[in-house]
Amino acid sequence: MVVALADRFKLPVHYVGVGEGAEDLRPFTATDFARSLMGLERLH
Repeated sequence: MVVALADRFKLPVHYVGVGEGAEDLRPFTATDFARSLMGLERLH
């Protein structure tokens, strides 16, 4: 949902939440996000 809203309103996404608290925020990387959606591992 956040990606669609960011695209619609031309807003950058800097962080993504992986839990319920502020400590659960992680830097957003479009490539890592897309790979995660596809069930692919990171390239490191």
